Amino acid sequence: MTPAVLVGLGAVCVATVLISVYGLRISRTTGDFYVASRTVRPWWNASAIGGEYLSAASFLGVAGLILVSGIDALWFPIGYTAGYLMLLLFVAAPLRRSGAYTLPDFAAARLDSRPARRVTSVLVVTIGWLYIVPQLHGAALTVRITTGLPAWVGAAVVVVVVVLTVMAGGMRSITFVQAFQYWLKLTALAVPAVFVLLTLGAQGAPITDGGAAFLRDLDVTDAASPYRNVSLIIALLFGTLGLPHVLVRFYTNPDGSAARRTTVIVLGLLALFYLFPTIFGVLGRIYTPDLAVGGQADATVLLLPQRVLGSTGGDLLAALITGGAFAAFLSTTSGLVVSLAGVVSQDLFHGSVKGFRWAAVLSAAVPLVVALATDSRALAGSIGTVFAFTASTICPMLLLGIWWHGLTAAGAIAGMAAGAAVCGSAIVAAAVGGAALGPFAELLAQPAAWSVPLAFAVMVVVSRLTASRQPATVSRVMARLHAPERADTGWRPAGPQA
Repeated sequence: MTPAVLVGLGAVCVATVLISVYGLRISRTTGDFYVASRTVRPWWNASAIGGEYLSAASFLGVAGLILVSGIDALWFPIGYTAGYLMLLLFVAAPLRRSGAYTLPDFAAARLDSRPARRVTSVLVVTIGWLYIVPQLHGAALTVRITTGLPAWVGAAVVVVVVVLTVMAGGMRSITFVQAFQYWLKLTALAVPAVFVLLTLGAQGAPITDGGAAFLRDLDVTDAASPYRNVSLIIALLFGTLGLPHVLVRFYTNPDGSAARRTTVIVLGLLALFYLFPTIFGVLGRIYTPDLAVGGQADATVLLLPQRVLGSTGGDLLAALITGGAFAAFLSTTSGLVVSLAGVVSQDLFHGSVKGFRWAAVLSAAVPLVVALATDSRALAGSIGTVFAFTASTICPMLLLGIWWHGLTAAGAIAGMAAGAAVCGSAIVAAAVGGAALGPFAELLAQPAAWSVPLAFAVMVVVSRLTASRQPATVSRVMARLHAPERADTGWRPAGPQA
């Protein structure tokens, strides 16, 4: 399998670099690097969002979870997609009208507070790093299984390619790359799925006794644990609203109407994509049940075609899938690095293009070190914990900042700090204590059901207690967030302007 897979990996990496070089030719201003000068049209932007949002958890992890957990795992693709409906309803247009480059820019402008900006910056960087690490774990897993090379090679290749592309042209360059990578990922799953289904149809779809047992289990929901599913849905729905690499995309639309159209298109693109990991997961329960027992469930998408089609056809399809998987790792990581570089460069390097490039190197190097020093968990599960943390920190500040006039800087800081403390502590305790925690294990492993309401409550209560500290600019800021596009209140956020 190795030669074909290596060709697939090489082709994806070369195409990514070449597209980014094209982006460099038209990336000249600070606005180009940060938000593509706010000129990205809905279809192009939606494809780019699909490219960066559909990460290792979507490409490999969803099928692996379906293999292990059956129908309960379908909450992941449902939640990933439904989160964009929340974005459409509550965030897309007002955030675009804010005029900010980054989430810390938004926090500083809305709350008129440097401490609030600093806290938001720290959380954005932390969330970004936590999200990048599973991408690098996925790349390491893919390279090890499909080529036999050391696992660290996959993580290193992703970081090198991403840093080169981000430094080349910033957001404008990455937009071209990610749009291409969405359609590559879709093709890399759809074509093998069609070939596998046609082959099984021609063979009469033989099912072993063990496979039949796994198939029957697919219809069994874990009724003993409704809390886990409820908490997971809360994490995915509200966590999507706070992901920095997703939100920065809405700054690149030319206006709020384009931001809403972008979100509608994204919903369709995500729904189309998630059909195929679901197919792989269901077929994996029939034809690769041993992967669940062996702890390699995330390799289902990579290994299923060879199990069904044999060596020749399976190797070719595996090469296509591996290329698509690397497109997933590259696109999500590049989106995260762009969003983190925007924050880090403004806070540490005065927002210059040169500073943006140095920030990109720093933003990618730290998670690489962490990924090389840690082992991979289930990809979709690890991303789920990041969503829970995001839903407990950035999301309440963003929603209340957009829709509630009464939010104060003290309230926002207290709520974000409380959410980060309780959610982070719960996740760490669950990872360390495991089953020894008894009845508290699930409450701590899936904290969103109680940590998200707690963060909102702390923000509201502290804001009420500090109502006298409302910034003088709040009325003007709120008017800009909710006024029609043609109206201009004269307010502009702090930070570099395109």
